[in-house]
Amino acid sequence: MYGAMIGDVIGSKYEFNNIKTKDFPLISQGTDYTDDSVMTAAFAAAIMRAAGEREKSELRFQQILTETLQKFGHRYPYPEGGYGGMFAQWLTDPCPMPYNSFGNGSAMRTSPCALAAVTLEEAKKLARLGAAITHSHREGIKGAEATSAAVFMAKTGCTKDQIRKYIEENYYRLDFICDEIRPEYHFDGTCQGTVPQALEAFLESENFEDAIRTVISIGGDCDTSGAICGAVAWSYWNAQGNDRTTDALKEAVLPLLPKEFTDIAEKFRLFCEKRAEEYRRTGTCAAII
Repeated sequence: MYGAMIGDVIGSKYEFNNIKTKDFPLISQGTDYTDDSVMTAAFAAAIMRAAGEREKSELRFQQILTETLQKFGHRYPYPEGGYGGMFAQWLTDPCPMPYNSFGNGSAMRTSPCALAAVTLEEAKKLARLGAAITHSHREGIKGAEATSAAVFMAKTGCTKDQIRKYIEENYYRLDFICDEIRPEYHFDGTCQGTVPQALEAFLESENFEDAIRTVISIGGDCDTSGAICGAVAWSYWNAQGNDRTTDALKEAVLPLLPKEFTDIAEKFRLFCEKRAEEYRRTGTCAAII
């Protein structure tokens, strides 16, 4: 969860002022959290609430998500960069309905699905259901599911080659490198124009900080691609256990996040650890859905 928020915060300053180099200040005046961090925190809070409900159904899970995302949108109405037009309307709609979007908002908020999940199929299912309450277009769901799958594989110790193979066989062709696309790549608010690029930046990374610098250096929707890449990279490099840049960037970004977000992140970490341990011991655990 911290990976997504770190990528979001660092990318925030460059969303509308792209910087086509990896040599840039990570934190400087104007750096702040955006809607990506707000919705990631909301998603994690919703998953914990859903797991505690007596009623376990897909519909109830989506109801809880909807209620929670709208509450956080009301609580944080003016994040850096604002909310997308259709999503902003959805946040205030008394009867919110999906609007067939394939925007990258479905992918930037989905990392908590993978972090809470104990199987790859659970990670993908949670992401599908979470995307469908707003981004019901098949590409919107695809982007969320691909991101969740990559985060889950990263946290469970899969290699980069295994992650690349899975993404290419099931979601996107990654037949480019970041150095090639950097000169011409521009803002693209779609899943299909953001998720593959963010995943490729992770796959080329040498450590967590390098992943963040790489994804932001290609330009585009930097806070969102930063959140997507950051979520996967954080899980991967923490699983490797030998990357000091994760803790360093966490310490740099924490002061910029609302205390509610960091409180949720810590509670969610314990929640995920408990589910994972229970699953390892018994082969099952308390259901979310």
